Amino acid sequence: MMSELQVGGLTPLTSTDYPGCLAAVVFCQGCPWRCGYCHNPHLIPRDSAAKMEWPAVMGFLHRRRGLLDAVVFSGGEPTLQEGLSQAIAEVRRLGFRIGLHTGGTYPARLQQNLTLLDWVGMDIKADFADYARVTGTPRSGDKALESARMLLASGIAHEFRTTVHPLYHTAEGLLQLAGSLRELGVRNYVLQEFRPQGCANPLLNTWSATELLDPALCARIGAMFETFSVRSA
Repeated sequence: MMSELQVGGLTPLTSTDYPGCLAAVVFCQGCPWRCGYCHNPHLIPRDSAAKMEWPAVMGFLHRRRGLLDAVVFSGGEPTLQEGLSQAIAEVRRLGFRIGLHTGGTYPARLQQNLTLLDWVGMDIKADFADYARVTGTPRSGDKALESARMLLASGIAHEFRTTVHPLYHTAEGLLQLAGSLRELGVRNYVLQEFRPQGCANPLLNTWSATELLDPALCARIGAMFETFSVRSA
């Protein structure tokens, strides 16, 4: 029996969503958080009609064996869906490496899937005590912190990254966040420009994506980590 994963979209080819690999990205429908700068708000509702049935995704991946290296499960929030583990197992049997993009929303489900993964990109929204201001969800920072610790202890290849928006972040706050992540043991960190389109609140699209990411600040943050980069929108 195939997975019942609810798919909100598919990117057939990308070289940026799994470092060093040519990958396809499966966008999983549904997310319990309401981050204002999210550029994929259509993926937030859990009950939206699927854009693509899972058997069609598997058919596409069958045809891409030998052409792609990896498949990344993104979202939305992939760990929201109970069918994720089965979907990952089905894709792994085709010979693909497996990547996951997650906000750490469901630590127990992340733990359940860690042994099936080859790489994880974890989104860190803000300082853990300040998460609710970004996500609109109480105690979301506790969930993210638990997941971050779990990922660091797993030994799985990963990166931590923060999407920067001037309404949610300040230079001082980003420095504080970077220091907290370094103390946790994070070694690979990325600051991402937000995409100034698609936000449910049009006001958020009017800000410059690079306003906070000046060279001096990035140099100070980069010095805290073994590897660091700024990713363009």
